[in-house]
Amino acid sequence: MAERDTRTIGGALRDAVRQLEAAGIAGAARDARVLVAHVLGIAPSRLLLVEGDALEAGQAARLAQLIARRATREPVSHLTGRRAFYGRDFAVTPDVLDPRPETETLVEAALRVPFGHVLDIGTGSGAILLTLLAERPGATGTGSDLSARALTVAQRNAQALGVAGRTDFVQSDWFAAVAGRYDLIVSNPPYIAADEMAALAPELAHEPRMALTDEGDGLSAYRALCAGAPAHLRRGGWLMVETGWQQGAAVAALFETAGFTGVAVRPDLDGRDRVVTGKWLRKQQFR
Repeated sequence: MAERDTRTIGGALRDAVRQLEAAGIAGAARDARVLVAHVLGIAPSRLLLVEGDALEAGQAARLAQLIARRATREPVSHLTGRRAFYGRDFAVTPDVLDPRPETETLVEAALRVPFGHVLDIGTGSGAILLTLLAERPGATGTGSDLSARALTVAQRNAQALGVAGRTDFVQSDWFAAVAGRYDLIVSNPPYIAADEMAALAPELAHEPRMALTDEGDGLSAYRALCAGAPAHLRRGGWLMVETGWQQGAAVAALFETAGFTGVAVRPDLDGRDRVVTGKWLRKQQFR
């Protein structure tokens, strides 16, 4: 029989909330519920049904470890190894950028256009690419990333979501190792300027720096994407990128200078500039 802790599950939850609040964690109650449910192996919505049950000693020890790590601002997703995105669960590790709700704006924009073959530059966990393939069953896609460890995470997610047979991955510095042409190229590139990094939330220190910043002005990724995408787009294909909320106009100007037409800046649910889209209608460029 498993050894019992002296607290109930409800008591442990309340203790966890207090500890996280004392550490200055915003959303302490939400995070505590997620972590307690994770330790118990149940959905957070079921906590109310078991709050009077005794906590096993092993569960209590595991919970104490997780709460202590969260108090140091380690992301909840790193503690559970999972992150919800567009209605699906994705495995995440410190090797990939944590998928965020605002990135769903890019997915929504992509799903508004026809595509059969999609390329995701800097795929990370694969959240964007794999969501698009799951939502568009007839499509195939390629995910590229400079990080071999990130690609391993993306491959895991492709298997878990049942789209591995329609996906391939390539380790590449931008378009260097990418072959072929696509109907759609998407990317959530590093767009935080180097001088902005110090002001970011402490949680971001646990994510790969190369996925956050270009170590420059925050626009170099878009310059690379605009320069390389035309050689990998079919005529009539689309380039769509996520941007920082103050970068929409600057990125749109880069699209237009590169020759994209119908360039548009799309807002996220908070009304902030989030996605820039453009269509390639010129004759094919050959490398």
